[in-house]
Amino acid sequence: MEIEISGSSSPISCEVLGIEDNYARDDCESRRKLEFKDDDDFFNTDVPIKEEGEQDVLLNSLDATSDINLLHSQIPHEAIPKLDMKFKIEEAAYEFYNAYAYKVGFSVRRSKEYKDKSGMLVTRIFCCSCEGKRGKDKRDSIIKSHRPETRFGCLAQKKIKYCRQTKQYYVAEFNPVHNHAVCTPSKTHLHKSHRKLSVAQAVELDMANDYGIGPKATVEFMARQAGGRENLGFIPQDYKNYLRSKRTVQMKRGDTGGVLEYLQKMQLEDPNFFYAIQVDEDDLITNIFWADAKMMADYAHFGDVVSFDTTYRKNKDGRPFAMFVGVNHHKQTVVFGAALLYSESADSFIWLFDTFAKAMGGKTPKTILTDQDAAMAKALAAQWPETIHRLCIWHIYQNAASKLSGAFARFKDFSKDFSECIYDYEDEDEFINAWNVMLERYNLQDNDWLKRMFNQKEKWALVYGRQTFCADMTTTQRSESMNSVLKRYASYKHDLLQFFHHFQRLVDDRRYEELKADFRATQSTPSLSFPVEMLKHAASMYTPDVFVLFQRELSKAHDCNLKKFGESGTVTKYDVSPYGKDDQHHLVTFDSSADMVLCSCKKFEFVGLLCSHALKVLCHNNVMRIPEKYILKRWTKNAKSGSTGTCARTSLIEDPKAMMGR
Repeated sequence: MEIEISGSSSPISCEVLGIEDNYARDDCESRRKLEFKDDDDFFNTDVPIKEEGEQDVLLNSLDATSDINLLHSQIPHEAIPKLDMKFKIEEAAYEFYNAYAYKVGFSVRRSKEYKDKSGMLVTRIFCCSCEGKRGKDKRDSIIKSHRPETRFGCLAQKKIKYCRQTKQYYVAEFNPVHNHAVCTPSKTHLHKSHRKLSVAQAVELDMANDYGIGPKATVEFMARQAGGRENLGFIPQDYKNYLRSKRTVQMKRGDTGGVLEYLQKMQLEDPNFFYAIQVDEDDLITNIFWADAKMMADYAHFGDVVSFDTTYRKNKDGRPFAMFVGVNHHKQTVVFGAALLYSESADSFIWLFDTFAKAMGGKTPKTILTDQDAAMAKALAAQWPETIHRLCIWHIYQNAASKLSGAFARFKDFSKDFSECIYDYEDEDEFINAWNVMLERYNLQDNDWLKRMFNQKEKWALVYGRQTFCADMTTTQRSESMNSVLKRYASYKHDLLQFFHHFQRLVDDRRYEELKADFRATQSTPSLSFPVEMLKHAASMYTPDVFVLFQRELSKAHDCNLKKFGESGTVTKYDVSPYGKDDQHHLVTFDSSADMVLCSCKKFEFVGLLCSHALKVLCHNNVMRIPEKYILKRWTKNAKSGSTGTCARTSLIEDPKAMMGR
């Protein structure tokens, strides 16, 4: 029969499938994948379909036609396909039909095509996604639960043909009538042909994923930007499929290929980026080290003291992750380099320390703080013999809590005596005497752990480390803190390449915090607790965070007791004790000819700031400004001024077969 379609310039010939009138409509709906139901009669264009095995018959019903005409009356006339409508390319014809399908409420797919001998497409049919029937599957007998039926033999379609005279495609046939319910506008966006990630959206999704934002939060944010989920253009499952396809590509490259590609990309962006890879006899990667130009520059300024720790595990494969960190002029933690190790063996550490020194132009730190790892100590002694190795006091306390649990539980004063041995003594003989008294008092003379600790006392007792500059660090807590922060960026679920990306996020965030601190230091002046010349001088020189520490020492200096007990020419000796601590006496030597001051507490040597005892003596001798020799550049606002000596470096690959390249 012929049906006049509203908005069409000519009648369209089409067939409509029919079945017996008593076939239940709800049985048809139960077979759909998406059950779109709405109370609006406006969108109810459902037409019964035939039972399996029945012959196609013409259904002499005007319900479907009238509903389509009603729908077309609500759509702009130019948006409805018409016979002889022309398109330059096949894709334009598809997009036009798909846009029409969105307005009506159905999904489109490409169906049959015909090409000539040259391979040119001459005929294409675009059909409703409900066209045809699902074929029989040989696995049907073993499948317990089948997917819902989504094809109902719908005949709605648009056919285009190529005209060689006009060199364009034209609409040859158009059937708008469907034998199933179409969707309401609020559901149309769920159809497959109306879901597509744009290039801009893919970039935004990649960025969100790189920054650790979950898929749910990302989709919700983008949906709000678009004015609702229906305007977004894709659904959460599309995003998950997109991520899965990306990961599949990465898996095909493998962890090794992906990491190498990442490192090479970083080197293209930063010519000074340095990376080193150690491979074994089978050319498998064992250890990886990397550092960018900013890390090298930071090391040049603040690499006098390094904290090194490997407690963090890249949990998916359990590989130790190591960071070389330090402290900058804002008392913030900075990263000098990072490594993924195959194991915590002495050989791995020897390779790592040697590689780190090469990356930093041969410069080794003055002091390094680590835990009590024996392999690490062996490697440091072999590779950096000039570097002073200090042990983390926090780890010593942790070990003491387990090794000496009985003493801590039975004697309430044991913790105090143990702490005094670590921190309080300024004279070696006093320390040794106090240690022996502690062993005798608590009957610990035969404790093996304490014997081993005493044999390496030079690495942890402060009496041996006061003269060593440590930038006020006595533990690897900065490394531990960075490991804790890293867990907020990287998950054990991440593969190696994702781990690299998320670690870089951490580094970028730390650098932004330093940028903000630099801004505060240059654009503001600290408030002074009392307006004296020495504080004004300190505020003009030190960064705000370091100034706070200096101001605290100067405040304590006013409460110190001072006694002169010796003088020889320009050199005077003083006994200084803090207020209320008459048992603590510090010997301070002052040379008026050079404004030189030395204190037995060795705070300046250890921290780089004058102690309250030395400041008390300077104030007593009318020294109003900090002597220049006692202002360490690394704590000042100008700490990063001047050349760093960082040179261009590329990459390093080593293995037992002497494969090497730079």
